[in-house]
Amino acid sequence: MTVVAPDARPLVGRTIRLDPAELHDADELFRALDHDEVWASGYANGFRPTAPIGWRRTMMSAVDKEDRTMYIVREIDRDTKAPGRIVGTTSLGDVDLINERVHLGWTAFTPDVWQTSVNPESKLLLLWHAFDHCGFGRVMFQTDSINARSQAAIAKLGATREGVLRRWVKRADGSWRDTVVFSVIRDEWPLIRSGLELRLS
Repeated sequence: MTVVAPDARPLVGRTIRLDPAELHDADELFRALDHDEVWASGYANGFRPTAPIGWRRTMMSAVDKEDRTMYIVREIDRDTKAPGRIVGTTSLGDVDLINERVHLGWTAFTPDVWQTSVNPESKLLLLWHAFDHCGFGRVMFQTDSINARSQAAIAKLGATREGVLRRWVKRADGSWRDTVVFSVIRDEWPLIRSGLELRLS
């Protein structure tokens, strides 16, 4: 299978849909993530914007600079599939077509959907896109070492913990982040897909 870059197609599940982020989504996304616990766990290296205008500028400039596909995660009605509120964001980036790898990350959700089906379903949709549509052989996840909740969620997907990149990036407060790296490779995907589908059934 020829490996191709993510194409920003909408990805629709049972309870959520992922759509490419657009500038007009920024205010609602800002409100969804405007909680102390989102930023305290290391999202965006702890840089918390203080106003929607600054959030729009920061969000879009980062996406352009990093050349990644950023998605808005929105709830949908189970029966009608009508779109509801924005509950978070996630991305595919660091695309390497030659080595058949991509990074699934930049993920944050409003706290009231933590411990629900939102995170596993978003990961199922993006892994499906990465492996079955794009043909990647490896999907990487990474998170701040202080974010035990995120590490547990990634491990629960079935991803393999590969190790820690020490003093990897500077946080907004000037401290240094150790980054925990996980991955899923193509051979593992069918079993992980079955496990996620079972969790969501």
